[in-house]
Amino acid sequence: MRWKTRRRVIDLTERGLIMGILNATPDSFSDGGSYADPRQAVQHAIGMLQDGAEIIDVGGESTRPGAPKVSEQEELARVIPVIRALREVSDCLISIDTSKAEVARQAIEAGADIVNDVTGLMGDVNMSKVCAQEGVGVVVMHMQGMPDYMQSKPVYEDVLREVRAFFEERYRTLVKLGVNPQSLCFDPGVGFGKTVEHNLQLLHGLSSLQVNDRPLMLGVSRKSMIGAVLGLETAEDRDTGTVALTSLGRMAGAQVHRVHQVKPNFEAMRMAEAVLNLE
Repeated sequence: MRWKTRRRVIDLTERGLIMGILNATPDSFSDGGSYADPRQAVQHAIGMLQDGAEIIDVGGESTRPGAPKVSEQEELARVIPVIRALREVSDCLISIDTSKAEVARQAIEAGADIVNDVTGLMGDVNMSKVCAQEGVGVVVMHMQGMPDYMQSKPVYEDVLREVRAFFEERYRTLVKLGVNPQSLCFDPGVGFGKTVEHNLQLLHGLSSLQVNDRPLMLGVSRKSMIGAVLGLETAEDRDTGTVALTSLGRMAGAQVHRVHQVKPNFEAMRMAEAVLNLE
């Protein structure tokens, strides 16, 4: 299995990779405001790379439930200086976490290799065109509703079947629109328009969600479902639960793991692979 990004192709046949979260936001649910300054952001990114991350995912708009919308100009002001500063000191893969086509375009111009869009390239009619023209890697996430109301009584008849059907539809549509099929990666969107039970069902049946030999990304880091299961209110207290799900997710076939704390998740992923890759 290979995943094509803008500047390189990643072989995920026998290994996964860690995507480190870098929030250039004042209001993200876990670390909002900690890395809004480009110098602090780059320092944190370098630390994550040293701990085993291969991708740094830069975001300028919180997608936590009920988060206020951010203007295009404000989002650009948050992420572009961080991407430029990081690109000056590192050749690492950089992902832009955005649903706005113009933010994606300018981020790619500044050095981004991947677009990570929580709307599955459905939030901006120009996003698929930007991704196709620039040849970037594309993370397509499933979300029922939008962040400001997605957790208001989400309902599914069969969450696994519906998420897989969404992936299949997005694959067909985006390829028709010119997106390279080898550039696609799919994310089931744990915590995005799902109850705790829905999230657990997705994790239990994760292996059934792989579509057309495309990689799966798992973003469970510090999510409220971990807090609900373990009785933990504070996001930072959910790191152990995150590590457990990274290991389980890797065993179930997820190749890309988006996390806040890189080192323990990197080690959990590698241990899972030691078991998976036994001949």
